[in-house]
Amino acid sequence: MHKQYHLKSGSPYPHGAKVGEGGVNFSISSRHATYVELLLFAQSDSEKPFQIIPLTTDKHHTFFSWHVFVVELPVGTWYAWRLDGPSQTRETGLRFDRDKLLLDPWARAVSDKLWVRGAACVPGDNSYHAMRGVVVDDHYDWEGDTPLSIRSEKVIVYELHVGGFTRHPSAKVKHPGTFLGLIEKIPYLKKLGITHVELLPAMAFDEQDVPPHTAERGLTNYWGYSTHSFFSPHPGYCVTPEQGTHIREFRDLVRALHKAGIGVIMDVVFNHTSEAGSDGPVINFKGITGNSFYLTDKYDKRLFLDYTGCGNTVNANHPLVTNFIITCLEYWVREMHVDGFRFDLASALARGEDGSVLQDPPLVWGIELSQQLAKTKLIAEAWDAAGLYQVGNFPGYRWAEWNGRYRDAIRRFVRGDGGMINEVATRICGSSDLYEHQHRLPISGINFVTCHDGFTLHDLFSYNDKHNEANGEENRDGCNNNLSYNCGVEGPTDDPEILAVRRRRAKNALAILLLSHGVPMLLAGDEFLNSQNGNNNGYCQDNELSWLNWEDAKKNADVLRFVQTLIKLRKRHTALMRRRFLTGRPLEGKTLPDIHWYDVDQMHPPAWTDPEARFLSYTLSALAKEEPDLHVVMNMASEDVLIDLPKIEGKAWCLSIDTALSSPADAVELANQSPLSLQQYRVRGNSVVVLENTRFSNEGGGESVSHKASAFLTKLTGIRLID
Repeated sequence: MHKQYHLKSGSPYPHGAKVGEGGVNFSISSRHATYVELLLFAQSDSEKPFQIIPLTTDKHHTFFSWHVFVVELPVGTWYAWRLDGPSQTRETGLRFDRDKLLLDPWARAVSDKLWVRGAACVPGDNSYHAMRGVVVDDHYDWEGDTPLSIRSEKVIVYELHVGGFTRHPSAKVKHPGTFLGLIEKIPYLKKLGITHVELLPAMAFDEQDVPPHTAERGLTNYWGYSTHSFFSPHPGYCVTPEQGTHIREFRDLVRALHKAGIGVIMDVVFNHTSEAGSDGPVINFKGITGNSFYLTDKYDKRLFLDYTGCGNTVNANHPLVTNFIITCLEYWVREMHVDGFRFDLASALARGEDGSVLQDPPLVWGIELSQQLAKTKLIAEAWDAAGLYQVGNFPGYRWAEWNGRYRDAIRRFVRGDGGMINEVATRICGSSDLYEHQHRLPISGINFVTCHDGFTLHDLFSYNDKHNEANGEENRDGCNNNLSYNCGVEGPTDDPEILAVRRRRAKNALAILLLSHGVPMLLAGDEFLNSQNGNNNGYCQDNELSWLNWEDAKKNADVLRFVQTLIKLRKRHTALMRRRFLTGRPLEGKTLPDIHWYDVDQMHPPAWTDPEARFLSYTLSALAKEEPDLHVVMNMASEDVLIDLPKIEGKAWCLSIDTALSSPADAVELANQSPLSLQQYRVRGNSVVVLENTRFSNEGGGESVSHKASAFLTKLTGIRLID
């Protein structure tokens, strides 16, 4: 028989299970509960608790909190709660159920080993099939680590899925699909050159939260947009979750990434939870806080308002919920050293208790003004599933936004739509139309062409239509407006000409993205043309369809090298990482404007209003004294164009990028660059060209570095160069 532990009244703060001197303090907040008991388990899969602790109002109840101190209770003890109170009514929406075992919303580590979602959706005792929390020790040797402070204009984000990044056998890691497995890939990330990883949801989520037709196929929630425990790393990404190692393993990842100079941004889902709608499971919030945590119908509070497409919407601007969310974010920064957050469907967080849009939502401003979050990157997906679209208008000033308008404009331009150059010019210059009038900056926009939600870059130019049949929803799920182009054949082909066109368009999109002002975001795997076979909604595909196949990194090593070289180009040009918007006027102390636009003949301004225009060209002046200027040409028409190169006294143009050329001539390393001998350059159809100017000399005779580079490039490209 297991030891029965002695009790003290305990403290209402902090919430959750906190190890202290001589034992563990437990605290849970519930405004309307009338009965509370704490259940202690020896293991995560113990059939019955070894001790049940009823809490009394005279000893264990302070305001909204129920609390108890368990003397000498060891770390590693598993626990859960039972609460009772008013039954569900139309007037209050309360849904206390004493039969349900409840998961602590403040648990630092949880187990879903025994979890059966269906058992939590129906009345009756689900004790054996419920999730449980575990008492953990917060001690950790950070070895001096702190969150990184990388200026936003220098950030290059890399969005990845913790599991899918290393789960494929080709990843060849010791712990595939885990936080520790990702550590093994840090040398790859460092060589790629990105500055931050953006992790798809890594807080504990419900893998069983999928539609019935999808579940029947044995598919699970892969992306993780179904959070239930906001303080706990996801147990499925841990090597030994049943030992409560969640915090240590996540911290190991963060510390290792920081040592490599790479920041960590977490994709967080505070707009809804895995408890779904009225017929969804009772996991924690429904049985503890009930009517305060979710938006409910004005006339029948048993019904949930759904602005997320997931059955419920978090009542984010209720004072108690606002405090919960901000406290959670501060925990991840203070205790886990996270560098930033990307907020899924962030516009839902701007809604009031009746669902209306608030001009100054307390949560959004509370996050912005939190002192502990002052240096933390804040990124909003500035829309929700009910049609609220706030790109360019999200509340607050420090927030950056996923720029959906950038994505759509660049996709249309690269696939060959005419009349796009005016908007494309605005987007690649930082979207001043969205941000400048609010005194915001180019860094307010997160530029992307692809992300986890939608086609991969490979599929964007291989499919006109989505192919989501494997999801079990008869291809009804996923976005229909992909702005994609299959280049003449739907899906796989052996036609070398079509494959070449697809490759070039992918490189065009990558080049434009990394040449744009604002913060670029790459989707993991796009740098080596990862494919999902036309599935644009792989949320349930925890299999080889969504996992990165690292053989593609070898197969498409030329594209990978192209991206690495592009990133190097961006990093050595401060003009591409401006903190302020371009003006078209000369920089201080210079005669040339910060940017100058050209038409095809390089003599006149672009044909901004021409509905057929597909050509854009400009010179970007350097910011730093020894930094080269850039001349960029984007020709999305099918015809070649012979352009005259701008003349800048004392300098000559060198080829840096030409997406029409084969590797390695498509992206020329700085050491291999040499001046072009002619003042003209042929820009192929459907291609992007980047030139850098510099001063070259060959004093002292002999074979100069530039001569060697000239011979190298002439051999590769056939372009005659100065020697």
